[in-house]
Amino acid sequence: MPFVLIDKPRPDVTLITLNRPERMNAMAFDVMVPFREALEEVSRDNGTRVVVITGAGRGFCSGADLENPGGIPGIDGLTLPTIALRSMELLDDVIRAMRRVHQPVIAAVNGPAIGGGLCLSLAADIRLGADTALFRAAGINNGLTASELGLSYLLPRAIGASRAFELMLSGRDVDASEAERIGLLSRVVPGDKLLDACYELAERIAGFSRPGTELTKRMLWSSLDAASLDAHMGQEGLAQLYVRLTTHNFEEAIKARKEHRPPDFQD
Repeated sequence: MPFVLIDKPRPDVTLITLNRPERMNAMAFDVMVPFREALEEVSRDNGTRVVVITGAGRGFCSGADLENPGGIPGIDGLTLPTIALRSMELLDDVIRAMRRVHQPVIAAVNGPAIGGGLCLSLAADIRLGADTALFRAAGINNGLTASELGLSYLLPRAIGASRAFELMLSGRDVDASEAERIGLLSRVVPGDKLLDACYELAERIAGFSRPGTELTKRMLWSSLDAASLDAHMGQEGLAQLYVRLTTHNFEEAIKARKEHRPPDFQD
């Protein structure tokens, strides 16, 4: 059975599932390499408008596999220090690959998202959670730093600096209810309704303009990196002008409202 599954549950929607339920979908290299490749493949799939990511079984991703990390590709002849660098680079590339996906990415957090699993969820654009979702920045609990795979960048931007400092330094669990309250999850739904809720959101997003949604995603992430409001507004304005002047989407939206029908954006 492959460690990563790719399905098309609904038109325009691709589901990527981490498929190692017996290990709570831990981040063994045998899982993360095909997961990164799946992200890159789906990003190139023009039949996909929205990507949903989840974990098989009762967990989203339990972080690093401390018992069986799997094989690391391309390390023949290297010594331990360089192998460690290659290993970290490979896992970092998974987070970067999630950010590079053209389409909006929804994380369906169906259970524990621990350590690196928390990082994976934060690299998604949107997070919906089951009532069994649970988050932990686990590095500090293991005698390491809690900062890994971009966590010290992503978490403060998701929930604010003070809460991020507290969670990363305390290593405590955050249940689904608290995660929704502090903005780690945008919504909590019953576990058996989680994927359907993600698909419904995905279908709503897919109903809008492709360049409109893809550029909105880019602009939102760009705003988190912007050095100033002025610098970001210039980029944002160009993105708006690009879609306005190169498509007839605006005219179609006006016409659809007058005709009391959903717009049909042809881009």
